[in-house]
Amino acid sequence: MLTGSMTRAVADAVRWACRLDVAAAKPGNVSIASPGHGMCAEDFLASAEAIAAPLAEPGYKVGERIAAAVDATWNRVGKNTNLGIVLLAAPLAQAALAARPEETLERATARVLAELDRDDATQAFRAIVQANPAGLGKAERLDVHAPVQASLQEAMQAAAHRDTIALQYAKGFSDVFQFGVPRFLAALARHGSEERATVSCFLAWLTRFPDTHIARKQGIDVARQVSAEAARLEAACSTGEDVAAETLLQSWDVSLKSRGINPGTSADLTVASLLAARLQGVCTEQFSERDALVVPVRKGTWRHGMSLHE
Repeated sequence: MLTGSMTRAVADAVRWACRLDVAAAKPGNVSIASPGHGMCAEDFLASAEAIAAPLAEPGYKVGERIAAAVDATWNRVGKNTNLGIVLLAAPLAQAALAARPEETLERATARVLAELDRDDATQAFRAIVQANPAGLGKAERLDVHAPVQASLQEAMQAAAHRDTIALQYAKGFSDVFQFGVPRFLAALARHGSEERATVSCFLAWLTRFPDTHIARKQGIDVARQVSAEAARLEAACSTGEDVAAETLLQSWDVSLKSRGINPGTSADLTVASLLAARLQGVCTEQFSERDALVVPVRKGTWRHGMSLHE
């Protein structure tokens, strides 16, 4: 039976992942240390608070979670700050709330995705149109502006070749669980800092998956160039001291923003990785009555600009 403590835990996990996303100074993205692209950290922090309750609402379907979260964002900040996060977080929240004792969160997520229907697509398409992200929405067979003719899963599969968020739906979020989560947890164990682990996870995504937000706005060649830059930065940061790594990250942040480049999809996938890691712990605690979460809640020591655990 779903308990109030479980819904609160899911909402808290959403807040934690979204706040950490802004606390970590990820190059090219908006952070507490560095605004950009006409937005500031306060927009994202307000959006994190807005979406937590709708994403954890008992009884909602995935499409309803997406639509309610986008509505809540627009009511709070009046702009698209988090559509990609919402699209990725909704199935993860649904899976955590609906997970069975014998299921891992990854298996529960795959089951949730398989159960998506046209109603989910209708709700999600409405949210996408409302958010109006740059270049997102149309595929060869399916268009969010046209009458719904497929399930949300089928719609995402049609867009998977050109959007990494859609690809996660098509692949059962396997990249999130098998790539993003281990990267974050390994970096957290190595550095002991949530913020630095978040930046490490972000660079890993950006290095290995050309950012499709960049590709839609500036072309795939630019996206691949940014991935190559990220790979060089990742290698330099992995071997350097904290101060040297911070200087490199700050310099690249300035460079990306001066060129109008925002690795937004990589940021969204990073948030999904943090959320999946935290929700794995929530589910473990729910079914085993263990006190410790997979992801320990503690302050970071690197680029720490706020308390996430008040």
